[in-house]
Amino acid sequence: METYTAMRHFADSWGLVAMAAFFAGVVVFTLRPGSKQMAQEAADIPLKDD
Repeated sequence: METYTAMRHFADSWGLVAMAAFFAGVVVFTLRPGSKQMAQEAADIPLKDD
């Protein structure tokens, strides 16, 4: 049971840090300069006629 407890404490501390860093990275990637054009092109894909 000691291994489980150690893994749980590791996941509680560093897992939260990793998820917060990932979230911050996604927000920064989405709001970076120049991403508006890429987002608009991706949004228009379903509306394009083949």
